[in-house]
Amino acid sequence: MTPTQAEPDAVVRATRALALGGLIGLIALGLAWELWLAPTGTGTLALKVVPLVLCVAGLLRHRMYTFRWLSLLVWLYFLEGVVRATSETGISAALAMGQVVLSVSLFAVSGFYIRWRLRNGARIAAATAAATAAATTAATTANTAPQQGSAAS
Repeated sequence: MTPTQAEPDAVVRATRALALGGLIGLIALGLAWELWLAPTGTGTLALKVVPLVLCVAGLLRHRMYTFRWLSLLVWLYFLEGVVRATSETGISAALAMGQVVLSVSLFAVSGFYIRWRLRNGARIAAATAAATAAATTAATTANTAPQQGSAAS
């Protein structure tokens, strides 16, 4: 976060924490599922979590770009969960349903985060523009007042 940016409000921090929790949960579930709980082969399917791992840094930095892409990326994990929940049995089906729940939750939280930031960003930008305009007007008035007084003397 650069010094010119305002600190995130409580809603932004809370939704980011929820998104990080969901993302880390999805990563942990994917790794545990493919490596220990119900592996399907040699464990190479565990590589499916790599795109999710790449999103962690962006979420930690409040990057809107990352939240937007994550909200699209998470649908791939949702689809995998739905397919595997309906085609597999036992623990794999339960893990797949867990993946579906985490994916939908992560999408909802990311969507809320994006909407909140955009709505409040417009409000903050308008307030900043008004404050800048007021400061510019005050500075212009202060700079022209002494010049008018000296011309009258």
